[in-house]
Amino acid sequence: MTFGFASSSAASLSTSTSAASASRLLEPAEWAAAGIPLLRNPREVVSGLHARHRPKPLTAIVAVLDPDERLRASASFTRRPAAADGWMFRNALLAQLRRVIPHDLRRRTPVRTAVLLYCREGDARWTEEDGAWMWGLRDACTLHGLRCGAYITLTHDGWQVLGEGRGGRRPSAHSAPEPFATADAPPLVPRTGGPVSEVLRRAAAR
Repeated sequence: MTFGFASSSAASLSTSTSAASASRLLEPAEWAAAGIPLLRNPREVVSGLHARHRPKPLTAIVAVLDPDERLRASASFTRRPAAADGWMFRNALLAQLRRVIPHDLRRRTPVRTAVLLYCREGDARWTEEDGAWMWGLRDACTLHGLRCGAYITLTHDGWQVLGEGRGGRRPSAHSAPEPFATADAPPLVPRTGGPVSEVLRRAAAR
């Protein structure tokens, strides 16, 4: 009797775990219905991130934009060769966000927006891997106090904002980075201390 109950519980747990795993992705219709804010100039955002990070296939770039769509922080990392899992993607994105920018959890309403650019092989059509990234991005934004922004794929065919139908041929997964002219890149902050800083200080004093 006890053995049968344990077996039934294990089967139930296995079923619920499988269902939870399967739900860790968003279908295109769910994503479109989620009210994701539209980018005013997606090509500029894509070109800027492409020029900064020079992604190759399996590279994910998460970026945080202010209300004026200026880039405040970004980070890139390579996806591990494993099955697509929204929970794992969420944890990876959250780790990168925590590394590059403070959270906004104390705000009543999120002000900054996180967008995700994922460079992969294949064509621009939606895949289950894309659905897992969408789920991961949405959950990571919630846990970091950000608005969930666009999910953009970069393939051999070019770039595409999934759920919006906007895209272009350049940049693509295998194209050379474009100039930084339209990327609105913030000035680099020089490190202080050390012989190089001393040389720069003396040069400025002249």
